[in-house]
Amino acid sequence: MRLQSAYTDTSVFGGVFDDEFTVESRAFFNLVRQGKLGLLVSDISRKENALAPPSVRRLFDEMLPFLQVVLVDEEVLRLRDAYVAAGIVSEKWADDAGHVAAATIGGADLIVSWNFKHIAHFDKIRQYNAISVMNGYRGIDIRSPAEVTEYENEE
Repeated sequence: MRLQSAYTDTSVFGGVFDDEFTVESRAFFNLVRQGKLGLLVSDISRKENALAPPSVRRLFDEMLPFLQVVLVDEEVLRLRDAYVAAGIVSEKWADDAGHVAAATIGGADLIVSWNFKHIAHFDKIRQYNAISVMNGYRGIDIRSPAEVTEYENEE
């Protein structure tokens, strides 16, 4: 069985240090550390991380051995621009569309994000996937870390 790969934006890294999101964010990164989930980020994530608080930057650095970086190339930029042109997000939030484009083109099985406004939003997920398919790519699953956390079996 192939290891599933999850693309994440910086919201999950920051979530480790946010009281509301810490439990699920830590559980997500534990799955990665245990080798149960592959982890993809992009140049966009690295750029955002450089502006993050020191604790978030340290976590990002700790996860480097587990990361696969998707380069933001012309193909990613074209798909990102198609999302923006479709009105999924405005130009102001093009980096959020860039995350979805990088994950899609990078072959991630899913995107994991706490960004409920521009990425992990029911209507936006459908719109991103419609534009992806229209441009010759497959759709991608988008979830919050809470939805990919392992739970013990209840009996």
